[in-house]
Amino acid sequence: YLDLTVENGKVALVKVNMGAPILEAKKIPVVSEKEQVINEPLLVDGKEYRITGVSMGNPHAVIPVEDVEKISIAKTGSAFEHLSCFPDRINTEFIQTLDQHTIKMRVWERGSGETLSCGTGACAAAVAAMLSGCVSEGETAVELRGGRLFVTWDRTKNKVLLTGPAETVFEGTLAERI
Repeated sequence: YLDLTVENGKVALVKVNMGAPILEAKKIPVVSEKEQVINEPLLVDGKEYRITGVSMGNPHAVIPVEDVEKISIAKTGSAFEHLSCFPDRINTEFIQTLDQHTIKMRVWERGSGETLSCGTGACAAAVAAMLSGCVSEGETAVELRGGRLFVTWDRTKNKVLLTGPAETVFEGTLAERI
C-alpha cells in the first residue's frame, strides 16, 4: 500500500502500510515471563523505567518520560540496547506525551546511536503510546528531531500506516549503458 499526496505537480506526502505490529514478547524478542510487555517496569542503571515492547520487523522498547530533552540518550540508550533481556539488542524510543494525539520522541537505534528520525520507531512508539494510554486511538503525530511523522494504527485490520513528507534530495539522469 502506497498513497501519494501531490501538490503543485510534486509529491508532498507519502503514506505507507508498515504492516502489523508484533506484540508477542518472544517474537520481538524480549525475554519476559509475560506474553506481552506493556508498560512493564525495568531497572536500568539504578532507575526504574516503564517499557512497552513492539516489533515492526525490528525490535523496539518504548519508554515514556517526562521530558525527552533531559534524557542522556547516549548513556541510557546504550544501556538499554545491551541488556540481556533483549537478545537481539533493541532500538529504544523515549517518548513524551504532548497531548492526546501528539508525542515527542528521541530514538536510540541499535548499532547506530541516536538518529534524527526512524519510521519503524515512530510506528512502534505510537502503538505503544496507544496501548499504555498515553494517547488516544487514531492518528498520532510523532515529533522527532528530523521532522514530524503521522502514525495511524487500524486495530481492526491490525495494520500501521505511516505518513511523512517527501522532499527532493537529488535529481539525475540515468544514461543507457553501451
